[in-house]
Amino acid sequence: MATFDKKIKRIGVYTSGGDAPGMNAAIRAVVRVGIAQQLEVYGIHSGYVGMIDNVIAPLQLRDMANVIQRGGTVLKTGRSADFQRPEGRAKAAANLKAHNIDALVCIGGDGSFRGAHALWEEHQIPIVGVPGTIDNDIFGSDKTIGFDTAVNTALEAIDRIRDTAASHDRLFIVEVMGRNSGFIASHVGLAGGAEEIFTPDGTATVEKAIDHIKEGIARGKTSSILITAEGQKPGRAYDLADSIRKKSGMEAKVSILGHQQRGGSPTAADRILASRMGAAAVDSLLKGQCDIMIGTEGERLVTVPLDIVTKTEKKSQMDLISLANLLAT
Repeated sequence: MATFDKKIKRIGVYTSGGDAPGMNAAIRAVVRVGIAQQLEVYGIHSGYVGMIDNVIAPLQLRDMANVIQRGGTVLKTGRSADFQRPEGRAKAAANLKAHNIDALVCIGGDGSFRGAHALWEEHQIPIVGVPGTIDNDIFGSDKTIGFDTAVNTALEAIDRIRDTAASHDRLFIVEVMGRNSGFIASHVGLAGGAEEIFTPDGTATVEKAIDHIKEGIARGKTSSILITAEGQKPGRAYDLADSIRKKSGMEAKVSILGHQQRGGSPTAADRILASRMGAAAVDSLLKGQCDIMIGTEGERLVTVPLDIVTKTEKKSQMDLISLANLLAT
């Protein structure tokens, strides 16, 4: 954890990377807690893109009316290739200093935190991160903002698909988001009663899935659902379906849930988590703490240095996949 002595009077808040349900609740908490602590709060639009393009404006209490229930982010978000270069970060820092912004709250994921850490190291701008990503792949926090909503959105879709699978005696492969993270897949697979769960770091194979399906058929099962994380690009489910057909002759229907998992009104759990984290971020800055992320250990909020967050991989919960396989027998 880094510290700084400067008394802060004005802070900036921005969202970066992929949007996640609950980001607006976090923004709202930063703005309202900041103003309650006699701070001026500025919103930086479109993440690092707006920081470089100088799209920075003050936020008032009334700007946060009726946003807690909205998905997405009212500050917009984006990814900036320019910010990855030192000259881009220097321009962003100059814009922040021109607005007399003393410190920042960054709401985003791993890539966003790398940028935040660089701003502190290169330009000594105090910054605190709040983990907002549906993938739940940020080291140092048990849960990230948006994860609970994404899981429940995917689960609702899978419950509906299971109705059709049971009605037609079919095998379905449902693809959820997550890229290199298996957290959505493992949680949805367990909660949805999946027969097999494919994750980037898991041990599931097509052969194992075929064996499980055949064992189920022998016991009288007439339908099955497999869950897969998308991997590097959407469409992995089609590759699995093709492989299963070639190796077993079984036909599988494919459903790719896609970006609907990112949208929609956040669950109560995500609104509460985001509100707590946003408030804690402001409190940390007021205490002179920076270059950290607000994370969770169980129900407790913790602080983790951004340097550790961005250099350490969060492991998937393989015990959930093992349990899901056991319960699906």
